Amino acid sequence: MRAVLDTSVLVAAIRSSRGASRELLRMVINGELKPLISVPLILEYEAVLTRPEHVRASDLDEEAITELLKAIVRIGEQVHIASRLRPQLVDPDDEFVLEAPYHGKADAIVTLNTRDFLAAAGRFSILTLSPAEALERMKHL
Repeated sequence: MRAVLDTSVLVAAIRSSRGASRELLRMVINGELKPLISVPLILEYEAVLTRPEHVRASDLDEEAITELLKAIVRIGEQVHIASRLRPQLVDPDDEFVLEAPYHGKADAIVTLNTRDFLAAAGRFSILTLSPAEALERMKHL
């Protein structure tokens, strides 16, 4: 499955050692899932995951989070954003998240905020899946 992982999924993955988000992150690190990434997406991952409240709530320190992000960059498939689709979403801060799967020809956006992406992603035939839904689909591939 070609997918973009929204920042909310990575936040959940570092804050909890259980759950679908952590399993998706484990799959990325083990090479079982190759996420689509873009420069704006990686910059947001870094800005959000290294916030003190997320570092404190995780079982990682800031250095480990930085190493995790480096691994995602090495493993992920870089997407070139050739043009902008804006405006499509209610939250303009999420527009770049939608542009990555569009330009990368992804099957899905995996997010904990499915409601925020559902209509706009659907206009471009991109599924909006929760982490649990993404895991279930991957079992059938």
